[in-house]
Amino acid sequence: MSEERAQWDSSFGFMLAMIGSAVGLGNIWRFPNVLYANGGGSFMVPYVIAIFLLGISFVLVEYALGYRFKSSLSKIIYSIKPKLEPVAWLVLIVVFFILCYYVVVIGWDLIYFLLSFTKAWGSNPNMFFANTVLQSTDSIYGITQFAPWVLISVICVWSVIWFINQRELNSGIGLISRILLPLLFLIVIIIVAFSLTLPGASIGYSQIYTPNWASLLNLDVWLAAFGQIVFSLSLGMAIAITYSSYLPDGAKVTDNAFIVAFSNSGFEVFNAFGVFSILGFMTYTSGIPFNDLVTEGTGLAFIVFPQVFNEMGSLSYLISPLFFLCILFAGITSAIALVEPIASSISEKFDISRRKSASLVCGAGFLVSLIFTTRVGSMILGIADLFLNNYALLLVVFIECIIFGWIYKFDNLIETLNEYSTIKVGKTWKFIIKFILPISILVLWTHGIYTTIETTNFISRVIMIILAILIIVVPFIISKIPAKNKDFYKPIDKG
Repeated sequence: MSEERAQWDSSFGFMLAMIGSAVGLGNIWRFPNVLYANGGGSFMVPYVIAIFLLGISFVLVEYALGYRFKSSLSKIIYSIKPKLEPVAWLVLIVVFFILCYYVVVIGWDLIYFLLSFTKAWGSNPNMFFANTVLQSTDSIYGITQFAPWVLISVICVWSVIWFINQRELNSGIGLISRILLPLLFLIVIIIVAFSLTLPGASIGYSQIYTPNWASLLNLDVWLAAFGQIVFSLSLGMAIAITYSSYLPDGAKVTDNAFIVAFSNSGFEVFNAFGVFSILGFMTYTSGIPFNDLVTEGTGLAFIVFPQVFNEMGSLSYLISPLFFLCILFAGITSAIALVEPIASSISEKFDISRRKSASLVCGAGFLVSLIFTTRVGSMILGIADLFLNNYALLLVVFIECIIFGWIYKFDNLIETLNEYSTIKVGKTWKFIIKFILPISILVLWTHGIYTTIETTNFISRVIMIILAILIIVVPFIISKIPAKNKDFYKPIDKG
């Protein structure tokens, strides 16, 4: 490579960056949406199971790979078996498309940060978000019209992401994580505590721990739970592989993995109690049934939090801007984490600097993001989020289980994790990765594809087909381009 490989200044810096890549919009934006759409408590049972079966198990694979190989995903997979290189680029193309719509959600948050100083969303945040911010329409012809404030905010967010990616590892993402994550946690604690005191709060938060047991027979709920864990822990996105490759020697890799996974999941469940308390309050005051409160599903967080800020009085003029500012930077931290594995692989194969490869990713990402800034953008975003997280990423995790569990010598990963870690892994973990996890994912994935074909409308199917074609064709094209870095073809620890 044209640059010396980066390294975290400590394992603590790595853990903060990994938590920062997950905590933020993944917890505060997506988790409440998925929880709300899947019946609250009915979702929590498969969610907890997914944390242990999928979350902890697979994140250990990615941490071990990055720490052992000290390289990018594309070179790791090429080294294991050269013919599998397209798989690495498939993973990275999926990550790229997720990045493109994720930045738009961060743009929504930037808008709300500015609105929060005057609470300009008014007394009906639901209608304000749909009609004023998104200017949303269900007509596909809305793709020819931009939502101006969303477009401007997305330009700003991409500019910030590009700027930070030009900095060194510890002075860029590391510094942001150290300052803003503790502040985010503090503000969320204050908001959740206040939300629990609202009249009717119990109508909402009781939904979280009151499951409809019959719903546990619905495989769609399980698919949503697995998809959420994949998204919130960034599984299959190569973020953990890339970041753990920067760890110094002697790091307790398994210990770090457990801390990051439980911190992330604990935070998003804690935050959900606040969101659902606010929804309970909205039901109590409006008389609208709980399940009919929100019309713009992808933007639930931008409806319920403004609602509680309306009830907080003068204190909200301090808390509200700080809250949206912290979410803004947590989202940007996550976006930077999504850029890193793509840029790292491009840099390593084509022998260009990390800064140039990051600029290339940001430029291409901005162009794709434009489609989500149109008046029909929120509808396309919802479809893309469903397809990429519930189907594309789950398929990626399945393929990686086969590659790393069956083709690569899995015992090497066990050796890597157990070398310095306090928590040891062994045959049980190996059995989960080789058998239980692939079978579980395949069953859910197959069911999800069948259900989607049966239930979605024509436009949704067309968008999903286009995405499927792109994430299959583009990786093969990239893998066929000869590497300019001759070291790319040299094997590294095949095991």
